[in-house]
Amino acid sequence: MTELPQTRINENAIKAWRISNTLIGLLIYVIPGLLYIPAMYGDISVIIPIVAGPSAFILHLLLIFVFPKIRWNRWRYDVNEKGVDLYRGIVILKRTIVPVNRIQHVDTKQGPVYRKFGLSSISISTAATTHEIPALDDETAAQLRGMISELVRKAKEDV
Repeated sequence: MTELPQTRINENAIKAWRISNTLIGLLIYVIPGLLYIPAMYGDISVIIPIVAGPSAFILHLLLIFVFPKIRWNRWRYDVNEKGVDLYRGIVILKRTIVPVNRIQHVDTKQGPVYRKFGLSSISISTAATTHEIPALDDETAAQLRGMISELVRKAKEDV
């Protein structure tokens, strides 16, 4: 197996992901809340929402404090004349190599949380799918988008 990519995403990704996971994680509490209604009428055991509530809380804590750090530690990428090499994952590690000649276009995007931290994501589109490099600082994202576009242009000229 070839060497893994070495370039890391911006460390502010941890803070941004923690904020996003805090907000998204609030939806986890809907399940115990919905389970409480049938428990009140005796349709299901009261034990189920009692167990679901603390379980949701523990999962929410993991989403906020554990997973963002692990995700950041694992996220790596490299871009060269052959392609874009992506390595990521928390439990299941995934490596994707996108050949330059398969890339159709490159986009950057920035939501409100990323904007607060000066971060952007790059989306690399092929005919089959879209790959993303998250949480790059704005300057790096702009440079990388330009670099990938130039590599694609050169690869298409050579064909």
